[in-house]
Formats: sequence, C-alpha cells, structure tokens
Amino acid sequence: MQPAALDKDGFLRNLSDWDEAVAQQLATSESIELSAAHWEIIHCLRKFYAEFELSPAMRPLVKYVAQELGPEKGNSIYLMRLFPGSPAKIAARIAGLPRPENCL
Repeated sequence: MQPAALDKDGFLRNLSDWDEAVAQQLATSESIELSAAHWEIIHCLRKFYAEFELSPAMRPLVKYVAQELGPEKGNSIYLMRLFPGSPAKIAARIAGLPRPENCL
C-alpha cells in the first residue's frame, strides 16, 4: 500500500485519502497503538469535522467529546492519556483532518 501524501506537519494533503489503514499508519508514526478508546475519539472528531467543517482546538474538542461520549471521556486528562502531547493536534492528524487552527 502506497503511503498517503502528507504536508510538512504530517497532516494528510487530501482528506479523501483517509481510511482506517491510513489512521493506523499515522498513529504508528506517533508511537500510538490504536485501541477502541482511540477509535471512539477519532470517529467523534470526524463527526465534528463533518458538522462544522473545521478541526476543533482542545477546548471545543473536550466539550464536544463530553457531549457525545459523556463527561468521563470529555476531559483533557482522558484525551492526554490517549493522545499525549497535544491531543487535539495529534488526534486530528490520525483522524485525517486538517490541523486545528489554534494548535501550535
């Protein structure tokens, strides 16, 4: 399988290139082994993007996850455990979405 084209920051150049195999590759490059909990957040992020046509920064991501999956998952500590470092940016990258606007 040909690797998907990425920009200089590791985000997909073409959002339509995304599928679960691409997500696995992107997660591996982040040293993340995707579990059911990761997929839940990835699918939630893709739903957010479909609804609002943008990748959420951390605060809107936490709020949306809490609304969709409950407060025990909609908090920054839970997201940091799954996507260490910058959860909004790393999760968006693995979900095949553009870089969130406010993420460094």
